Amino acid sequence: MRILCTNDDGIHAPGLKVVEEIARALSSDVWVVAPELDQSGVSHSLSLNDPLRLREVGPRHFAVRGTPTDCVIMGARHILGDKMPDVVLSGVNRGRNVAEDVVYSGTIAGALEGTILGLPSFALSQEFSMETRDKPLWETALKFGPEILHKVLKEGVPKNTVININFPACSPGEVRGVRVTRQGKRNLGFLKVDQRSDGRGNPYFWIGFERAAMMDTPAEGTDLAALAANHVSVTPLRLDRTDEAFSETLTRTLR
Repeated sequence: MRILCTNDDGIHAPGLKVVEEIARALSSDVWVVAPELDQSGVSHSLSLNDPLRLREVGPRHFAVRGTPTDCVIMGARHILGDKMPDVVLSGVNRGRNVAEDVVYSGTIAGALEGTILGLPSFALSQEFSMETRDKPLWETALKFGPEILHKVLKEGVPKNTVININFPACSPGEVRGVRVTRQGKRNLGFLKVDQRSDGRGNPYFWIGFERAAMMDTPAEGTDLAALAANHVSVTPLRLDRTDEAFSETLTRTLR
């Protein structure tokens, strides 16, 4: 089994070494193609107006000056040659990718691109807490990642589905199990704009997140609730975002 690993935190991110170790628990044929620079929050962007620069970091390790989407395309269509990967792993992201995160996340996008290419694809993220912000508990992802991947691959991943896995911010011994979840939703005020001034008095802005919004009680059965209860969250996400129910309503409305 040939595995292609990528991420959005960049080629030197600690989580990339973790996902590579998870991949090597499943196969010896592992390739790493990751962004040269941090690409967090770039979503599923594709570089069309700028050239892609490719750098070989080491044997089967490559950096691309582009997005996670670019990396998966470069890996599958160029770097790996005639033999396509059998699986794409994206991560392990530093921080969770749940609820609305899946819309913004470059980690999710890397896995989605693998799905578009017809490959079983997984996004993996390690949640951190205020206490573990500087030192995420990567050993939790290492402990549970290989077995989850092995079981899901054995079952088979449907076409047009990406598997989003989030590991809770606790030690492996504190994990209470694995839950299959649905995508959660935060309240509408979770984004904020922080205005500051530079040394010359000119304004600049940071987009951030309200801590209070993150403390809301999540709905049962969601990815947010699973992590809050120290469960690993496994969410199958569909590439087809069509709202079938509302499509029927629109069909009647627009006759």
